[in-house]
Amino acid sequence: MTPGVAPPATAVLDAGLRQLGLDPDAGQRAALLTLLDELAEANARFNLTAIRERGEMVTKHVLDSLSLQPFLAGPRVADVGTGAGFPGLPLAIVNPAWHFTLVESTGKKLRFVAQAAQALGLTNVEAVNARAESYRPAQPFDTVTCRAVGSLAEFIRVAGHLCRRDGRLLAMKGRYPESELASLPRGWRAAAVHPVKVPGLDAARHVVELVRVPAR
Repeated sequence: MTPGVAPPATAVLDAGLRQLGLDPDAGQRAALLTLLDELAEANARFNLTAIRERGEMVTKHVLDSLSLQPFLAGPRVADVGTGAGFPGLPLAIVNPAWHFTLVESTGKKLRFVAQAAQALGLTNVEAVNARAESYRPAQPFDTVTCRAVGSLAEFIRVAGHLCRRDGRLLAMKGRYPESELASLPRGWRAAAVHPVKVPGLDAARHVVELVRVPAR
């Protein structure tokens, strides 16, 4: 590698997957990169994300999303406020046997999610154009994730009803959210707060597992 020259996206992805302890097959690795092709093309027209450099997209979109994998439970997963499909689309690629419902209220972002899922042949993805607090699925979910909803209390307010009684909400946060943890609404508690290292990202990351307090 030439000094000062960024490694190719494929090398960044492969090294990051190894560091995360993940070993998707060749087709899934190709799909993760094709997802970024789709995002770059759509981004030129619709400005879906401010992240445009290819290696940075691998790190901040794909690897950041996949850092949630060890804490995920299926087979029914919802990703609320999914934006352009993160973390939902990368997780759907590496978990083909599970069903992912990606919820987004902004039309142009949701259209991209649906288009990308179709282009990648992801039959396990459903794109739902709705606000999370207004969405009423036929069945609750085993896991509900979010990367963009504000505080933990807000996440519970808008998405708690989507989670089955013994399921969990997974919130992707930056620094340890001490004040937010102290302000959880009644009926919910943090089962765990996991520090997460995203390969190539020099920033604090935590995954907060939220569960209902059992009725006495």
